[in-house]
This record gives sequence, structure tokens and C-alpha cells, in this order.
Amino acid sequence: MIMGKILDGKAISLAIKDEVRAEVAELEAKYGRKPCLCVIIVGENPASQVYVRNKVKAAEYTGMESRLIALPESTPEAEFLQKIKSLNEDASVDGILVQLPLPKHINEEKVIDAIAPEKDVDGFHASNVAGLWLGKDRIDPCTPAGIMHLIDSTGCQLAGKHAVVVGRSNIVGKPVAKLLLDRNATVTIAHSRTADLGAVTRQADVLVVAVGKAGLVTGDMVKPGAVVIDVGMNRNAEGKLCGDVDFASCQPVASWITPVPGGVGPMTIAMLMKNVIRCFRQRKAY
Repeated sequence: MIMGKILDGKAISLAIKDEVRAEVAELEAKYGRKPCLCVIIVGENPASQVYVRNKVKAAEYTGMESRLIALPESTPEAEFLQKIKSLNEDASVDGILVQLPLPKHINEEKVIDAIAPEKDVDGFHASNVAGLWLGKDRIDPCTPAGIMHLIDSTGCQLAGKHAVVVGRSNIVGKPVAKLLLDRNATVTIAHSRTADLGAVTRQADVLVVAVGKAGLVTGDMVKPGAVVIDVGMNRNAEGKLCGDVDFASCQPVASWITPVPGGVGPMTIAMLMKNVIRCFRQRKAY
């Protein structure tokens, strides 16, 4: 039995970060300063603290400047929005990232809208979302961009292929579907209420699963030779990290498959680094 090759997000993301590192050195030599990422976290959410640490560590690895602003849980919304306004106006800051989720008294939509679109390294601002759907210049969200890079690394030619995206979130499902469409794939979006999900996923040459339900997709739901991208990050009964795809049963069927952890996660951070460079270059172009 031929086992699916593992798409090593750690190795691929490291290569991207090394490219960014070289770019940072070039940009510093040309412009006299390094690109700068500012990460803001509010409160003590343990998972958020881990994510933020990883982002800051990646920025430091690439040689760019990283600033971490840690605010107490009780920070008033107005004060938080004022902090973002000051960072928008700070010419030395190229990218602003607000770690989600935020405390309940702070409106996430207001915060995302408050970030200057040209510094929105997450690609969540309405103008960047509109740019994605209208095919205009924009900053793409990190996880969908990372997924596309993983698919490309397999050598899969997307034009004419059938891609199935399971999940319809604004952060992953919808934007990755649009990026796949832009590459001339035929795209189906399925979700938790899709009738006979297996009948849909078995049609996929490329299957992207992002619903947040451990082991949802099993080997009998995968077309032989499909490229399988697992975006899920869950804990199983033993407390171990696992994806939305049952790796053990899907690997023998797929041609390529991402592990969890070590697949999409590292790519998200690598594409964040690329977005900081993009923001720096765009701002220097004005």
C-alpha cells in the first residue's frame, strides 16, 4: 500500500522564514531600518500567549523588529482603540496584529476595522477582504495563503481540479475557496450541515478541512490520490493535539497529507512574516 507523503509544514515554513530573513537584511541596507511587526495581546488567555510567543519568536528569527504590547484584561475598549490609532500613525510600525479572541467587553469587529488596512498583516480588514473577493491588490489572510503554498509545494496543478473546502469561516474556509477559484480550480464549499459529506469529499482532488471537529474526515471519505490539507487543531480524549482529519485512515489513501501539529500551523506564521514584508514594501512605494 502506498502511503501519502507528509506535507512537512515545519520544513517548508523554515525555508520561507529564511527567504524573509534575507529580505529583511536587504531592506535594512536599502532603507536604513528593519520592517517592524507590532503584536498586541489583551488578557491572560494561555493559548493566545503561546500563539503570540511563536509569532514574536518567528519575527526575531527573520531579523525584523518585533514589538509586543501586553495589555491587562480590564483595558477599556476606548483605550485599546486609541492604542491602535497611535500605532497606525507610527511611521516605524509596518504591521499590526491583534491576537484574538479579545475580552468580551471589546468589540472584535471595531478593533479589526480600526487597524489601518495597509498595516493589517492578518488580512482581516474589510478593505482587504473586499480586495480578495474583487481580485484587487490586498493583503491575504495568513492561513489561506499558507494552505496555497503547501498545495503548490506538492506540484499539484490546480487548474481544472476539483477542490472541496469543508468549513465556511471568514478566516479560513471562505478565503481559501476564493484563492482556489483564482487558480482555476472548480470549488465546492461544504460544512457541518452538508448532507452526506463523504459523497462530496470523495470528489475532491484537493481537500481542505477546517471545521474544528476532531477526526471528522476518515479514509473512506477521501478520493484516492487526493491532496489533503488539515486545518483543524483539536484535543482528543487523551489530550493530544489532533486535526479534523483522521490521519491514520486518510494517509494510505491520499497522495499528500498534512500532519497535526506541524502542517498548516507553522505555515500561518511564515505567511505572517511575508505579510509584514509586503506591508513594508507597499508603504515604501508611496
